[in-house]
Amino acid sequence: MAEYDRLPKPVGKKTQRPIEPAYKFEVSLEGDSCTKEKHEVMLKYQTKVHQDPEWRWSEASFKRFLCNGLDRKILKIKGKTMKLGTYHQCYRIDGKLVAVGVLDLLPHAVSSVYLFYDPDYQEWDWGKISALREIALAMEGGYDYYYMGYYIHSCIKMRYKGRFEPSYILDPESLEWDLLNDDLRRRLDQRKYVSLSNERRLEQQPGDGTASGPAIAEVKSTSSRVEETTKETLEEKLKGEDVEIDSDPSDPDDNEIPEGSLFDYKIPGVLTKAEVSKLDLDHMKLLVRTALVDLEDLRGWEEWKIDDPGTIKGIAAELIATTGPKLLKNSALALF
Repeated sequence: MAEYDRLPKPVGKKTQRPIEPAYKFEVSLEGDSCTKEKHEVMLKYQTKVHQDPEWRWSEASFKRFLCNGLDRKILKIKGKTMKLGTYHQCYRIDGKLVAVGVLDLLPHAVSSVYLFYDPDYQEWDWGKISALREIALAMEGGYDYYYMGYYIHSCIKMRYKGRFEPSYILDPESLEWDLLNDDLRRRLDQRKYVSLSNERRLEQQPGDGTASGPAIAEVKSTSSRVEETTKETLEEKLKGEDVEIDSDPSDPDDNEIPEGSLFDYKIPGVLTKAEVSKLDLDHMKLLVRTALVDLEDLRGWEEWKIDDPGTIKGIAAELIATTGPKLLKNSALALF
């Protein structure tokens, strides 16, 4: 809906329509299809904001990353009509696409997956605008909760998420939702890893229960706790139903992925840079059309660093760090 359409209509002869706005701002909920318009915005965002090489974000890569998610449906239940599936919430100024929010609409919640925008309009604070719009979507659509995605306390660019109240973050050990209040923020300031459920256990059983790694949690703005809904549980919830098919002001980069290498964040369960350095990445295979080649045969392989996500070596290193060394012998990289 365009902001202009929200303006009051004239009532009576003496009432005049307000002055025509300088810009026409439109927000529309669309299917998660891959279009040239969306891909161009995504390409500008990744290359200018994240400093990624252009070859990394082909149209096929964009489609695989952010398109064709959950099947879209319209659920009619108890007199309430709800959209389900993956959608793109598109933001346009004077008809030009300037930002896209990728959303999973679930039976109980609106889940924010990703946001990208045209860097020429970065001063608009898209992280906050999109959050407010997605909250409005949840309220107007009758969803109970709004999930804001991952929250990394040490990443300043994600701090804006915690300003929406009440917000809860997911305990990494008990999977319970804890209120993000001043006490929890203070704990996150003091330590890299915080689990309130673990600390409650330690109070009963004294000992050193601290751990290393960044404080990463999922954050939602809601007043109660609910279970996560996967694609399988979504389908389970639909059985038997009547279903029809339908930061800071000075910091413009309110995005979901922190900058730098994955190894900078020391995530629990992810191999460290030192551990990956000992692995034989040189002989990991790369699929080039119908042939398999060793990564060490690529020009520039020796000069590339494993902590540079803008290189093929950096991509391979982060992949192995998160999936495990067995992948080295049983798979091949395919770049699109």
